[in-house]
Amino acid sequence: MEDKKINRRSFLAKSAALGLAGVVAPSLIGCGDKKGLTPLRKEGEYYVPELPDKAVAGRELKVGLIGCGGRGSGAINDVLDAADGIKVAALGDVFVDRLQPVRENLAKRGQIVDDDHCFIGFDAYKKVIDSGIDMVILTTPPVFRPEMFRYATEKGVHSFLEKPVCVDPKGYRAVIAAARQAQAKGLSVIVGTQRHHERRYVEANQKIQQGLIGEITGGNVYWNGGMLWYRERQEGWSDMEWMIRDWVNWEWLSGDHIIEQHVHNIDVFMWMSGLRPVSATGFGARHRRITGDQFDQFSVDFTMENGIHMHSMCRQIDGCSNRVSEFIQGTKGSWNSETNEIRDLKGNLLWKYDDAAAQAQFKQHNPYVLEHVDWVNHIRKGTAHEEATECAESTLAGVMGREAAYTGDTVTWDQMSASPLDLMPAKLELGPMDMSQYKVHVPGTGR
Repeated sequence: MEDKKINRRSFLAKSAALGLAGVVAPSLIGCGDKKGLTPLRKEGEYYVPELPDKAVAGRELKVGLIGCGGRGSGAINDVLDAADGIKVAALGDVFVDRLQPVRENLAKRGQIVDDDHCFIGFDAYKKVIDSGIDMVILTTPPVFRPEMFRYATEKGVHSFLEKPVCVDPKGYRAVIAAARQAQAKGLSVIVGTQRHHERRYVEANQKIQQGLIGEITGGNVYWNGGMLWYRERQEGWSDMEWMIRDWVNWEWLSGDHIIEQHVHNIDVFMWMSGLRPVSATGFGARHRRITGDQFDQFSVDFTMENGIHMHSMCRQIDGCSNRVSEFIQGTKGSWNSETNEIRDLKGNLLWKYDDAAAQAQFKQHNPYVLEHVDWVNHIRKGTAHEEATECAESTLAGVMGREAAYTGDTVTWDQMSASPLDLMPAKLELGPMDMSQYKVHVPGTGR
């Protein structure tokens, strides 16, 4: 595993030399200097996005949206807020009643998408991508992400992939392959792990890489919140239609919430530490979920490449204490995303994100918009950038945690990365399905 870590860091260094990595921005707050610090990674060996309030001006870019639900409707507005000269050229969804409201709201912004560029059905993604667009936003349920990313990359289209980027090992490998092709083609691929474009997280990562907390020795990541939405089955809905409309509650569509939602927090630890997990042992349960076949809580112990541990905890149950944050411990101190602080081992403040200074310097602070600013900047400047690989690895870590909890086994990275597990149904059509196969997993009984 050590060789793999070195290879990944070597790739980052080479990318920086080729101009694919950003320039480290000056800190917004000067609490402490860098004297006497041993950096985890040197400047240029890790990516720091440029985060202006708006993307650079340039040629008109045509964008298509595939997946017109809540996240898709948000993302298409985010890219319009991020840059001038963006034309929404095509829309696609399985259901017309999901597409039409997005189309109507876009018209209020002066973005008119004609009938010939509104596509419905499981093959709508191909029609959107083939419609002459420059960039595509992929916000369908995540099980469909790998194939759509593969097709967009094959056609030379820049992609925005909402997280997570897959739900199973087969999808992970497909994303990795498409990401390599995107690199070879010089495409820009941004992923919806928006903390990578959130000013306070970006600056905290710089401080950690500079060595302010010392060598990382472990951490805890949390997404403990209430129950998400669900859809009761309506008369006339087929099995497939109900599951897709209720997608966030079904393993094959969302990957379960340890992947669909908690991937954000797992990703933060992997991003800042530069480490992948080698094994996962955990447990989970289902107590109050109403639809679907997923758990509503997970607790997973990840052993990382260098032997340190990360504890992952997530819950979607109403009436419980909530916490959505990350904590990283080092030999010299610790970082807490809840307080935006780094403290030494005695509790003394070493650094705190200066929100007032940031508010004075910038107008745009929404990371959902800033990730699109970064995307458009790379496209217009011709500086290729690819984030799908990093998110695929974070997603596979979530798959490891899910499988450890579902089965009760200790699961390794090597097992999961090579596993034939494929959650996609054999046939995609709005009709009946064998619903007996969708059962809540019982640990200790295998998969």
